[in-house]
Amino acid sequence: MADTEKYNQIKTEEIIDSLDKKQRYNFHNEFTDLHVYEQAEIFTTLDKEQRQRVYQYLTPKELSDTFDAIEDDPEEVVKYFDEMSLKYVAELLDNMYTDNEVDLLGQLDKHKLAKYLGLIDKDKANEIKSLLHYEDKTAGAIMSTDFASIVSSQTVRSAMQVLREEAENAETIYYDYVVNNDKRLLGIVTLRNLLMSDEDALIGDIMTTPVMSVKADDDQEDVAKMIRDYNFLAMPVTNYDEQLIGVITVDDIIDVIDEESAEDYSGLAGVDTEEQTENPFKAASKRLPWLITLLFLGMSTASLVSHFEGLLSEASILAVFISLITGTAGNAGTQSLAVAVRRLAVKDDTEQSVVRLIISEVFTGLVIGVVTGIAVTLIVGIWKDNFVLGMVIGLAMMSAITVANLAGSFIPILMDKIGVDPAVASGPFISTLSDLTSVLIYFSIAQVFLKFFITS
Repeated sequence: MADTEKYNQIKTEEIIDSLDKKQRYNFHNEFTDLHVYEQAEIFTTLDKEQRQRVYQYLTPKELSDTFDAIEDDPEEVVKYFDEMSLKYVAELLDNMYTDNEVDLLGQLDKHKLAKYLGLIDKDKANEIKSLLHYEDKTAGAIMSTDFASIVSSQTVRSAMQVLREEAENAETIYYDYVVNNDKRLLGIVTLRNLLMSDEDALIGDIMTTPVMSVKADDDQEDVAKMIRDYNFLAMPVTNYDEQLIGVITVDDIIDVIDEESAEDYSGLAGVDTEEQTENPFKAASKRLPWLITLLFLGMSTASLVSHFEGLLSEASILAVFISLITGTAGNAGTQSLAVAVRRLAVKDDTEQSVVRLIISEVFTGLVIGVVTGIAVTLIVGIWKDNFVLGMVIGLAMMSAITVANLAGSFIPILMDKIGVDPAVASGPFISTLSDLTSVLIYFSIAQVFLKFFITS
C-alpha cells in the first residue's frame, strides 16, 4: 500500500510538472492513462492557471470522464464552468452521464441553467429538465437514463448488436432490461446470460422474471438497502405504468450510503461533520444554535442542583460524586442511542423489533448498572470508610444507567415514529438529558438515606 501511494505521488508530481512546463503531449498521454478517480484527484488540486491549460490540452469528451468522477460538493464543481467557454461546457455536459449532469446543473440559478440547457442536445436537455423535477433524496433524483434496453421478441444475436451500439453511452451493460413496445419492464438478462445462450434464442425465452424495481419517488435510503440486501449492481426505476425510465447503479448507492452515514454522524455529534470551511466564525455560526439549546437544557440541571442546596449543605460529600454519576449515565445513554439509530438506519423498525430493542436496552442497562453499582459501592465504601454512602452512590449509578439506556433507545424511536430524523436525538442531547435525570435520581436516593450515612 505504501509503495502504491508513493508511486501515485511521484506520478502526480510528474503530470503536474508536465502541465507547468506546458508539455502538452506528455501531459495528455500521462493524464489520460490514469484511472478517472486519479484524474479527478489531480484536477481538484490544480490552481486556476493550471486548469486553463487542462481545458486547452484535453477535449471536453476526455474531461467529461474526469468530471463524472469528481466527488467534491456539486456547488463547488459547477464553479469550474465559469472558467470554460460556453461551447466547451456544453460538449463536456453532453458527454457526462445524465445523473451526474443533473447533480451539477441542479446547483445553478435559473438563468445559467437555461443558458447551458440551450447549448446541449434538445432531447438530452428535455431529459435533464424532467430529472430536475424529482424530489431530492428519491430514486428519481439519483437515477440515470443512460441504460441499455432490449425487447423480448429479439434474438440473442440481435440483442448483442444493440448492446454494442449502446455500450459507449450506457453506465452499465451487465444488466440488460427487457421491455415491450410500450417500454413496460418485462424482465432482465445479464451479459453472462447472453454470452452463454444460443444466438438464435429469443430474449423472451431466456430472460428472468419478475424483475425487482423501484418507483421514482421511493426514498433513496430504501433503494440502497434493497441493493445492499440483494447484492445488485443496478436497480431499474419505473413509473406507475411500469415503464422503464431509469437505472440506479451501485456507485450511486455507495454515495447514498456515505451521505446517509454522514448525516447520522452529524446528528449524533450535533454538528455538520461534512463542513469544509476553515472560517472559524462561519463554523461557529453553524454549531452555536444547537449548543445554545443544550445550554438552556443544562440550566435545568443547574436549577435542580440548586433545589437540593440544603441537602448538599448537610452532606457536602455528595457533591464529589455528581460528575461521576452523570458522566457514566451519559456515556451509557449515548451507547444505547447509537444502537437505536443504527437499527433505524437499516429500517429494522417493525413494532416487534422496536419493542424487543427497548426491552433489550433496558435489561442491558440494568445489568451494566448492577455491576457498575456494586463496583462503585465497594470502591466508595473502602475509600470513604462509609458503605452506606457507597450504597447510595451505587444505587444512584444503577438507576441512572438504566434510565439513560431507556432514554437512549426510546427517544430516537419516538422521533422516528413522529416523522423526525432520529439522529436529532444526538449524543449531546442524550447526555444533557441524562445529567438532568441522573441528578434527580441521585439526590432523591441520597435524601432517603441521608440520616444513615451522616451519622455512620
